[in-house]
Amino acid sequence: MALIVQKYGGSSVGTIDRIRNVARRLMDTQAGGNEVVAVVSAMSGITDKLIGLAHQVMDDPPERELDMLVSTGEQQSVALLCMAIADMGGKAVSFTGAQAGICTYGSHTRGRIESIAPARIITALQEGNIVVCAGFQGMTPGGEIHTLGRGGSDLSAIALAAAVKADICQIYTDVDGVYTCDPRVVKNARKIPVLSYEEMLEMASSGSKVMQARSVELAKKFGVIFEVRNSMNNNPGTIVQEENHAMESLAVRGVSIERNQARVTVSGITAPVAYTALILTALAEAEINIDMIVANTAHDGKARQSFTMNMNELGAAQAALKNVLPQLGAEARLETEAGLAKLSVVGVGMRSNSGVAATVFRALADAGIPTGMIATSEIRISTTVEASDIEEAARVVHEAFHLEREN
Repeated sequence: MALIVQKYGGSSVGTIDRIRNVARRLMDTQAGGNEVVAVVSAMSGITDKLIGLAHQVMDDPPERELDMLVSTGEQQSVALLCMAIADMGGKAVSFTGAQAGICTYGSHTRGRIESIAPARIITALQEGNIVVCAGFQGMTPGGEIHTLGRGGSDLSAIALAAAVKADICQIYTDVDGVYTCDPRVVKNARKIPVLSYEEMLEMASSGSKVMQARSVELAKKFGVIFEVRNSMNNNPGTIVQEENHAMESLAVRGVSIERNQARVTVSGITAPVAYTALILTALAEAEINIDMIVANTAHDGKARQSFTMNMNELGAAQAALKNVLPQLGAEARLETEAGLAKLSVVGVGMRSNSGVAATVFRALADAGIPTGMIATSEIRISTTVEASDIEEAARVVHEAFHLEREN
């Protein structure tokens, strides 16, 4: 007997027919001799609808009340799914995040999981139930409802899989697995059968929407093997696990794109070397995530620092940085650039294969695509391009590494 955690996203439970389909899958998994815990998102479109209602009431709704409101989306899903299982003759029980023992901390709408006490889940499994838990949410020790941010149901599933010591966590979505690039952009993109945690993390952080980056970090930390697969068929998906030697033979495993990027530059800095700490502290206190960072000092001794972020956080970043400009020097000023996108190539084989960067930038140059900021890690190379060039950039780089071929 195996203990399996299955996560179903909003598109998988987007209609009553799809909820019944998920119910059948869960019952079939249990009938195979397994214990089953399901983690479920809100029905497709419900969270956005609830947020829209909040903004009809007021322009800037309190985040505590937003958490209270949007957490109901997942509660609808888990209740309906348990009703479908009961209608088919099965036995199931639904839990909110708090009832499942998920304890959180941090800010409203951006909560983080501190611990999970799964005793109630274990008891329900022992009683023969399929356990259906609301994803995306938990509760603080003080009794406040927290949501975990976009993609938080992935995080709930991985954390629960670690807490109950599941044999595998299956992430069901509307795609067959993780592809070498978004198939909507690169038509001959190929499904990748196995990825390392590091590769999946870099791809998630670089724009792949299949998994939330924090959930991959958690899976790596606790050694949770997970599989990304399609809830509409029985095709094998993409297994994500620890790195092995076979993965190192390929320099690049995939190409990710991230749209809606913006660049912020602080120029004219005459403050001492502590300017980086001042800038990054201001952004951190505003809970703004930044990506690429480039700093340099001109011949006149004035420094400048640039970084990228999601367009949605540009306004908040400008507000946060205006407060520290006086500390950076009398001539310090902000410059912004919107309309950018980020292209990333990822592969653990980069550690042992040279020339990856040369291939990337030669392919882009041959296609006449100018590049901007560049950032690298051991297994990733990223660059910004104009948003209008991002799809062509993905295609030419994908082709340069022959990622459409079976390996």
